[in-house]
Order: sequence, then C-alpha cells, then structure tokens
Amino acid sequence: KEDYELNWLVDGLPAATMKIDTRNGDVFFDQGFNLGYYDTESQDPPSFNNHYDVMFKYHKPTPDTFRIVGVLVWPSSIGGSQHESANCNVDPLMPLVLSEVQNQTIRYTYRVTWNESDTSWATRWDNYLHIMDPRIHWFSVINSIVIVVFLCVMVSMILFRRVSHDISRYNAIDLSEDVQEDWGWKLVHGEVFRSPQNPMVLSIMVGNGTQLCAMVAVTLVFALLGFLSPSNRGSLATVMMVCWSLFGGIGGYFSSRVYASLGGTNRRSNSFLTATILPTVVFIIFFILNLCLLVAGSSGAVPFGTMLLIVLLWFGISSPLSAIGSYFGSRKGSIEHPTRVNAIPRQIPPGPKYLRPLPAAIIGGILPFGATFIELYYVLTSLFASRAYYAFGFLALTAGVVAITTATVTILFTYFILCAEEYRWHWRAFMTGGGSAFWVFAYGIFYWVTRLSLDSFSGVVIYLGYLILLTMVDFLATGTIGFLASYWAVYRLYRAIRVD
Repeated sequence: KEDYELNWLVDGLPAATMKIDTRNGDVFFDQGFNLGYYDTESQDPPSFNNHYDVMFKYHKPTPDTFRIVGVLVWPSSIGGSQHESANCNVDPLMPLVLSEVQNQTIRYTYRVTWNESDTSWATRWDNYLHIMDPRIHWFSVINSIVIVVFLCVMVSMILFRRVSHDISRYNAIDLSEDVQEDWGWKLVHGEVFRSPQNPMVLSIMVGNGTQLCAMVAVTLVFALLGFLSPSNRGSLATVMMVCWSLFGGIGGYFSSRVYASLGGTNRRSNSFLTATILPTVVFIIFFILNLCLLVAGSSGAVPFGTMLLIVLLWFGISSPLSAIGSYFGSRKGSIEHPTRVNAIPRQIPPGPKYLRPLPAAIIGGILPFGATFIELYYVLTSLFASRAYYAFGFLALTAGVVAITTATVTILFTYFILCAEEYRWHWRAFMTGGGSAFWVFAYGIFYWVTRLSLDSFSGVVIYLGYLILLTMVDFLATGTIGFLASYWAVYRLYRAIRVD
C-alpha cells in the first residue's frame, strides 16, 4: 500500500524495472522493484512478491569478454503451499498473501536469463539516468534567469542612476556652504563602518561560508566534467569532504581578514574557532544520526573506522590549513575603509517594519528560493527517495543563478537600510542573504508531509537531522555571499563620495 521497493546491486548496477515514458515512448530503467502488489480498485489483500524473473543484459566487446550492462527484474507472487518442491509457474489467480496473525513460511524462487545487448560499458548508465520531463528543468532555469535579469536591471538603476546622481550632487557642493544638509545614506558615513556586535561570530560564519562556497563550486566542476559517475557509489560525498578539508585555508584567510576589518583583536581565538566549530557541530549531528541508524539496525550506518577517518581528515588536514590561511589573512591586515568612524554613535531613527532583521530575511529569501525550489525537489528526492540525481548541468546553472540573486537582493536591502539611516547593516546583510534557508527548511517540512511516510522515530530524527544540515549549509553559503556582496557595494558607495 505504501509502495515499498527492493534495491539490488549487481556488478555496480542497480536492479531495475523496465518502463516506458508515455510522453515520448522512450524505454528506461527505473531503479528498484516492488516488494508486493496492491490493487486499489478491487481492495483485495496485498500480495507479496516471492518470485523474480531476472534478466542480465551483457555486452560482448571481444569474443572472450562479457560485461553486464543492465539488470532487469520482473517480480511476481506465487501462492499455494510453500513447502512443496519449488517451481517458477506463476498463477495470477493464486498470489501469496501474508498473514497478519501468525508466522508463515515463504518460498523464494527466481529465474535468470541472459540477453546480449548493443549497449557498451561506457554508456550502460544511460538507460537508468532518464529525465522524465526535461522541460521542467528548463522552465526552472529560464524562470531563474528572468529573475536574475530583473534584479540586475533594478540594481543597475539604483546604483547607476539614483546613487550616481546623489554622489554627483554631494561632490558638487561647495565645502564653504554650511546650509546644505546631508540626507539619506550619506548621513551615516561616519557610522557605516562601525564594528558590529559579535564580530568574532560573524567573521567565523563568513569564513566557513566561503569554504563551503569553494567546496560546492569545485564539486560541481568535477560533476560537470563527468568524474562523479553514479557507478562510483559515495564519490560525491568523498569529493565534498576532501574539498572541504583542502579549502580550509580559504576559510581561515577570509575569516581573519573580515575579523580584522570589523575591529577584532583576538586573532588566535578567531583562527582556532574558524577551524573547529563548524566541523564539531556537523560531527555531533552526524554522530547522533548514525547512532539512530545503528539502533534501527540499518546497513547504512557508517562504521566507526570511517568516522574516525573523517575526524582525522577534518582536524588533521583542514585545521592546519585553516591556521595557515589565518596567518596570511592576518599579515594582509584589515581592509582600509574610505570613511572614518565617529567617536560617538549616531542615534538611529525608527525604520520601516519590513526592514527589521527577521522580516527582511524572510522577504529577501523568497527570490533566491524561487529560483531553486524545482531543483530542490529533485535533490530531496535523490536524498530521501532513492532516486539518482545526475542533472548537474541544471544544478550548476541554478547554483550560479542563486548566487547572483542572493547578492543583488542583499545589496538592495542594504541600500534601503542605509537610506533609512540604519548603519547596523553587517548582520542584517548576512541574515538577508541567508534568508532562503528559512524557505528551504519550510519546503523540507512540506516535502515530508506530502511525499514521505516516516512511521518510526528514528526515521523522523534522521530526516530532520539531514534537513537541518542542508539548511545550515545553505544559510552559511548564501549568507556569506550576501554579506560579501553588501560589503563590496558599501565600500564602493562611500569611496565615491567626498566627505568633509
């Protein structure tokens, strides 16, 4: 009734069911096969499949070489006495129905056939990796590009018309004229580079975010080049962990420079926390999830040796590289700001409600999420519904669109904040950039309610744990993009004006 499936692996290939795409008539292999059969119209008791007709498709490149290029399974149910001698005669009128009140013996049978195929070894995954409707992906990409063009035009109008006009007016004022008063974003030129609250935490999050962005970018490049084949199980996770460890220097460098630019002085603590705090949080969550798998008796639980290797990879390679990056970032020093900070903080007038931190983050996250939610559905299906995801080209385009959308939206909100004479833009820029994480988490809950059936407590904990990890990674990556884009825009804005 709940459409349970079995999954076999034969020579690195998943056992599949042959299906036909009704839209174009293409034949493809759908991974897995049904555990049983239930007729929703007749409402008969569900039958249990205990017989499997297995077809091995093989390719013969040379007379003495045979390679398996496809595995197909047709399950069926053979009822009657389960103690007699085995046979493979399937009677549709006598399926095997499991008893819900007592134990019973089940006899399994199978029939194997071999079928020579023209499919070569290099293209054996083409039948499995079938896009049901590529128009959905193209619609998502085109929709995202339209959003990006719209935002870029809006930002261009603001920066090149309104701001350029303001800068020209400010710079044209005679220094001897005392009657001219500043207004808008120029009023806070002496406060805009004031150190925010908790610069240590903000710089650590920016450093880890840059490390995550570099990891995602390089992983997508490897995927686009074909190095992450579905035949290499676990290759995606391996490449991501290796890239994360090797890019520790990037995280340390950006964290150190941002911390110095925000007025921080405790650089040793910054270097240590940048290298350890995020891996520690991720490892704790992963350890709890793995413990749930062990309690449930799942074969997907990670062995202790593998977890120890991950710890050594993170703290043995990533942490020293992060310390080296922090050293070079400290030597480079802070960014020289174009305006001085006033000795006495300026009073902040009440601003619009939609520019408050939480509403701005929720509103600002709608457009980046709207550019990616279709691909997010396929990613969640791949993670939690045992479906291979291989449309890395669409994913790379979507990631680029999300990065540009996040940057432009955050610049817009930062400009609105400064025009409202609110100079505490640092944390607001990070939260606005990471606002799409709120919608990702909400969509994950919606996906759970509408698409999944998690009856056990361990299943719920595992799903929510991985969803929290995905949301946290999205928040750090997009928040970092928004913060750095806003920092660049604010720096360029105030560098272009003449301050008395």
